[in-house]
Amino acid sequence: MNACSIVEYSPVYKQAVLELIIDIQTKEFNLPITLSDQPDLQDIPAFYQQGYGNFWLALLDNKVIGTIALIDINNAQSALRKMFVAKQYRGRDPGIAQQLLNNIIQWCKLKNIQEIYLGTVSMMQAAQRFYEKNGFFAITQAELPEKFPLMKVDTKFYLCRPIAER
Repeated sequence: MNACSIVEYSPVYKQAVLELIIDIQTKEFNLPITLSDQPDLQDIPAFYQQGYGNFWLALLDNKVIGTIALIDINNAQSALRKMFVAKQYRGRDPGIAQQLLNNIIQWCKLKNIQEIYLGTVSMMQAAQRFYEKNGFFAITQAELPEKFPLMKVDTKFYLCRPIAER
């Protein structure tokens, strides 16, 4: 397999991003979520590419095979969102998820972001193990910052302090 590249989101990839995320959410995990439940995906630049937030893509031969995003929620805090990797590209090798997360960690160090919060669903146990292996620890919903953008399907929450822990 050719090496994938991690690039900042560009609107030319909008449809491919929508298809990847919605397919994983609905067809693979049967989550009760639709595109209309995710207005952030309709305008990624306005929602994610503000302040210290951003949205990245993993591309292989110009095909979107993964996504990851950060929302700047102020106070040197961010929310990790939209981490998805196409099923055939998951796992330690080729390591697409790790490349995406490493990109976020580097971004946080450059921008002096002290805390990364995330929410996920309990059935995504492989994702939870991945986050825990990478320095995230479980917290309660009550421990989330006030500005954390809750998704109605999220049931598990995590925190990572990328600068302190790496």
